[in-house]
Amino acid sequence: MLLQRRAPFGFWQSVTGSLDPGESPAEAACRELLEETGLSTEGCLTDKNFSRTFTIDPRWRDRYAEGVTENEEYEWHYRLAGAVDVRVDDDEHDDFRWLPVDEAIDAVWSWTNRDALLKLREELG
Repeated sequence: MLLQRRAPFGFWQSVTGSLDPGESPAEAACRELLEETGLSTEGCLTDKNFSRTFTIDPRWRDRYAEGVTENEEYEWHYRLAGAVDVRVDDDEHDDFRWLPVDEAIDAVWSWTNRDALLKLREELG
C-alpha cells in the first residue's frame, strides 16, 4: 500500500514518520501506522533490523534542527492477509492504493522506499 503525499509536493510513499522525543523506533512505527492509515492490530508489524541513512531533501530541512542534513530511516513491514479499508490522514495524504510490488517500486518517489520494496520483492520470491 502506498500513500499519496500532499506537501511539499504530491508523490507516492510508504508509511513514514519521525521519532518523537524519547520514543523508540518500535513505538514510532506503531504510532505512525495508526496515524497515517488507522491500522493497528489487523496485521503483523515486523522490525526488519535494517536502517538507511539519507541526505534530507532541502524541502524538509525546516523540520530538523539547524545544521542537520542527514537522517536515519528504520525499516518495518506490516503484513496483512489482504487489502483492508484504510483511513488516510487528510493532513498529510490525498489518497492511498494497493499495488503489486513491481508497480509500487515504479511508483515511489524516494530511493529509500524503492530500496525497501526491492528487498521485499526478493523476500517474497
